Amino acid sequence: MRCGELDKYGDWFVMGLAGLLLAIWLYRAFYRWLHEPVNLNRVKLGKGGSINDQDENVQLLEKKGYTVTSGKHVIPIPIELDDAPLGNGSRLYIDYMAEKKGFTYVVKAARERKPMEWTASGVRDRLLVYALLLPHCNGVLYVDAKEGIVKKIEFHLSD
Repeated sequence: MRCGELDKYGDWFVMGLAGLLLAIWLYRAFYRWLHEPVNLNRVKLGKGGSINDQDENVQLLEKKGYTVTSGKHVIPIPIELDDAPLGNGSRLYIDYMAEKKGFTYVVKAARERKPMEWTASGVRDRLLVYALLLPHCNGVLYVDAKEGIVKKIEFHLSD
């Protein structure tokens, strides 16, 4: 074989390998799309409210190594009862969004009038909705500035 023929086969090999990788990627993307639940609605958060650097929750998160990326988000939830709108619906509030080491978290701040019940069912009832609503997030941070604690909650849902 001459050098020119070797180059020709080398080019074909590289092109074939690139084509094979592209075909595998397209197959996997199609497979995920095909098996995704039909009614899966993903919430895309906007910019969110402004961040107050003087807020004790923001200061505590930054002290613990988190970067607060956005302030309050309000997610409207229209509700229907027997095919008729139920009032004006409801809203879901996210206090902050934060990041640490490339992971994104929903942040809920402690409220005096609504203390957290630290049982599996109590945490599930109060915080699971955020993990289900924003599946791209890595968990929920519960911040209590008065106590000086940041708790990271992760939900592991099996298929």
